[in-house]
Amino acid sequence: MDQQRLDSYQWGPSRDFNEHVLHKTILVGDSGVGKTSLLVQFDQGKFIPGSFSATVGIGFTNKVVTVDGVRVKLQIWDTAGQERFRSVTHAYYRDAQALLLLYDITNKSSFDNIRAWLTEIHEYAQRDVVIMLLGNKSHRPSAEGRQWLLLQADVSNERVIRSEDGETLAREYGVPFMETSAKTGMNVELAFLAIAKELKYRALWQPDGPHFQIRDFVESQKKQPSCCSFL
Repeated sequence: MDQQRLDSYQWGPSRDFNEHVLHKTILVGDSGVGKTSLLVQFDQGKFIPGSFSATVGIGFTNKVVTVDGVRVKLQIWDTAGQERFRSVTHAYYRDAQALLLLYDITNKSSFDNIRAWLTEIHEYAQRDVVIMLLGNKSHRPSAEGRQWLLLQADVSNERVIRSEDGETLAREYGVPFMETSAKTGMNVELAFLAIAKELKYRALWQPDGPHFQIRDFVESQKKQPSCCSFL
């Protein structure tokens, strides 16, 4: 994505309770774990191999999703994972409602750094921010530093982080977890839908209303036959 923002959607006047309210969601994690490809797959429904260099700074796109008949507008920010941009990322944590924290299942250091990312999140973000842990796969061919982001969670021969390791870490921190593929779209929409459902539930919460837990929702969806089936 480099220094350019992803194309943003323009929406007309709304009669829905919160379509005009931006629910700020941030993608964070080490450089090269596939944050931009994940966002493009969710935003545009396609995978564009070899089209992104490392994100510089931060950019965003807006997208409206329908949750139980209610339109929820997500403002999704794609952040740079390099250390030199970390202070910029910190500034955006403060008013974020949700954070998707990514690591690369073929890169052990990106997984090992998750604890450091969570420490930063707990230091700079709101106490009640929604956090979801995502395991992705990033593949880079050796072509003069170009990043070809190929998020294939199902390529087991290159995997170094087991799904069980992600599950264990997520349970330790009390956050939901899933593995996603920006190439095939596996679980990408589900990840953002889960976030949107949680944000909608919080916005419409009533003492006598229905109860919703994002972790329970994610776990129930992962048990569905169409979910999480690797090739």
